[in-house]
Amino acid sequence: MPNSSSPPVLYTFPEVPQLQNSLANFILKAQTDAIAKRGSFTIALSGGSLPNNLKPLVGLEGIQWDKWQVFFADERIVPLDHEDSNYAACAKAFLDHVPIPREQVHAINTELFAESTLKDPTADPADQDASENEAIEIADEYEKQLVTCFASQGNAARYPTFDLILLGMGPDGHTCSLFPGHALLSDSDRWVAEILDSPKPPKRRITFTYQVLNHAFRCAFVAAGEGKQDTLSKILDQPEEGLPCSRVRPASPGLVFWFVDDAAAAKVKYPKTVFKWINETEMDASDDLVSEERKKMKTEMDAAVKAAS
Repeated sequence: MPNSSSPPVLYTFPEVPQLQNSLANFILKAQTDAIAKRGSFTIALSGGSLPNNLKPLVGLEGIQWDKWQVFFADERIVPLDHEDSNYAACAKAFLDHVPIPREQVHAINTELFAESTLKDPTADPADQDASENEAIEIADEYEKQLVTCFASQGNAARYPTFDLILLGMGPDGHTCSLFPGHALLSDSDRWVAEILDSPKPPKRRITFTYQVLNHAFRCAFVAAGEGKQDTLSKILDQPEEGLPCSRVRPASPGLVFWFVDDAAAAKVKYPKTVFKWINETEMDASDDLVSEERKKMKTEMDAAVKAAS
């Protein structure tokens, strides 16, 4: 797994609305950079509380929805209108309220679902082998969607390089459907993998692996609330524990960011960075600001690692 040349950047905010608006500004910046360089913007979304944190994108000036290619960093093997679907959560929160072409939102292919999955997707399967094969086929097809999208953009790299992947943090430190101690943490062959034994229901899912997460230009975690305090502290202050979130370290020049509220960050000792609001006219200058923050954070992290060893 590649190592980032820079440690995570931690942004904290007094209240959730400030976090959400700043995150929208950050996404706008990432989009503007990507379109200027490559003519399109590739983004992957997650579920949980993340979709509701993206509501400020609706009506935000400067968003070029016709340039977006939207994927899902993980998805439950359920119909797209199911209450457990990450697609459904994101659609309800903002995708259904913006003018993005439907073909540019890449969902799992439900035509591959068995009749039993359509009828009761969260029930224990009667045929374990058939259930596994179904999940493998769904994961493989989603990986092919990645291949098709990135190949059409002239991306000949070994891995897809997302402009931005938005991630959540579970109470156990999981992200996507990559759970502590699970074999998928060491999967180095696939971009998209099936999981049949998720500790959280529903059990059957597909997920990006670190092969995708750690080749993105930007990964951004979003976490809020007192209930996140202990886990967030362990992830940022004790990365040697190896929780799944801690393992998201995009290869250079990739960056990983954390957007959290003060309640979630209350126990964190990791150094915080002040978020600099960026206007559209300041987009180019912001690269220098980020560069300076990266140098500062690298120096602090190198000192912390040296002291710990």
